Amino acid sequence: MSMMTKSLVAVWDSLRSKKAQQNDFLDEVRLNNLRGIRGLRVPFEYPVSVLAGPNGCGKSTVLFACAAAYKPKDRSLRAFTPATLFPSFTDTRDGALSDIRGETSLEFYYLAGGKRYAMEWKRRKSWGKNFMGRKGVGQPERALYLRTLANLTNPSEVRGILQLSRRQFDAEEITAERLLFAHRILPQRYRDVSLIRAKNRDLLFAGIEGHQAVKYSEFHMSAGERSILRISKDISNLKGALILIDEVEAGLHPYTQQQIMLELQRIALRNDLQIIVTSHSPVVLDSVPPEARLFFERDAQTLDVARLPAYRDIFLKALYGQSTDRLSILCEDEVAEGVILGALDVLNHKIGTRHDDFRIGRDTGSDEFKAHIHTLGKIEALAGFVFVLDGDARAHAPALQSIATQYGHSIEPIFLPGISSPESWLWDTVQRNSEAYAIEFGMPANALNQRLLSIEQTFSGDPNVRSRDIPKAKLAILADELNRSAPEVARIVGKLETEKNGKTISEFRIGLEEQINSWRQTGMH
Repeated sequence: MSMMTKSLVAVWDSLRSKKAQQNDFLDEVRLNNLRGIRGLRVPFEYPVSVLAGPNGCGKSTVLFACAAAYKPKDRSLRAFTPATLFPSFTDTRDGALSDIRGETSLEFYYLAGGKRYAMEWKRRKSWGKNFMGRKGVGQPERALYLRTLANLTNPSEVRGILQLSRRQFDAEEITAERLLFAHRILPQRYRDVSLIRAKNRDLLFAGIEGHQAVKYSEFHMSAGERSILRISKDISNLKGALILIDEVEAGLHPYTQQQIMLELQRIALRNDLQIIVTSHSPVVLDSVPPEARLFFERDAQTLDVARLPAYRDIFLKALYGQSTDRLSILCEDEVAEGVILGALDVLNHKIGTRHDDFRIGRDTGSDEFKAHIHTLGKIEALAGFVFVLDGDARAHAPALQSIATQYGHSIEPIFLPGISSPESWLWDTVQRNSEAYAIEFGMPANALNQRLLSIEQTFSGDPNVRSRDIPKAKLAILADELNRSAPEVARIVGKLETEKNGKTISEFRIGLEEQINSWRQTGMH
């Protein structure tokens, strides 16, 4: 496990514990009939949440809706109401070019000042709020910060900023405390950072430590540096606030994205903040725990927005058409691979995965798994592997688990059905359910039974064949007579037994499904 991963996991555990002590927390928002979103429920279970999904899925709409939950303590932010956050254009001439308006509602459920609240904004002709029948309460107050993509506009694009030098302006020194967030992320050390302000325009100036002559304004900063400096300046002194950031990864390198998410969670822990961000980045999504990943998708036919399981592969497929990550499954030979593929034929349909989400490695004996785990542990890759052993290798499990713990990782080997070789299980299963398998193999049941009996008799009492080699030999002959390979027969049997949830394969099926879902949920690989 890398140092970054260890740091993230540590802050996750601390924030989970800290949440129980917070007096102010937005638990849930519900949107109905807003920008094409109908009946969407968005719960927040962790202090730092990521709203993710493809373009047009409603991430920013949910983020802006959250800004309407509270009455901001800063009077300059009083405009954070649905009427200003979601304005509508009305054509006063003939109405032909007007936004469609209907009855819209935003519901909020939260803990405020240690008490439970519920509030609804509803729009008919105009927006109004109510408190779900509760009397004598008002909209809770909370410090609020909202950064939109408009805030990232390069200062050279805003003519008013170019005129600052010609006006009377105030200069403010940004304290070291408000720069700590930026210093933990950016490679350069700032000697000082100043903010000049005139009316509603402002501009940052930065001086680099160790370079007395180097001082430059935002005109000469990269988009990422500007973004991080401004977030650092704006949120470092906030306590108990709700922080909302649209497209947090904009202008940032993937490693820096991971760093900013770590620091956002650290500052949330220190200052009792609740932070909600939107993102298109798998790196950002992986930087928060599974319960903090809120993934949205809009149905192409109905246009309804739904919240999906925040599995990493679903996210990547929605953005790129395929998952760029694969779970590696290591097994002993091609017959074992056939059983695994048969099980995946069924599980993929059930849990929404595809065969190209997996990479199956084989041609390794059970005795070699120890060396493989040592190698993978050294390069911190164990989290991306599932280990599948034959049914007769169960005694190896404690040793494999012990090796994995040396690298700070726990593994749970999965065993193919049966208590001996997979070939024995395959033969016994076909023999026991010959009628079903005759249909699968496209032949009469009595013909299959005759072939099975004939093959059995071939090896009966033959002293020239070792008993442990007989199952492989029998399966090979059966496959040949069926004009198939042994791995193809194994896949057919694996698929059919998984479909009907056969008793002998249930432990293997459950174990494989659990480990796939665990990999999809954590994303830490």
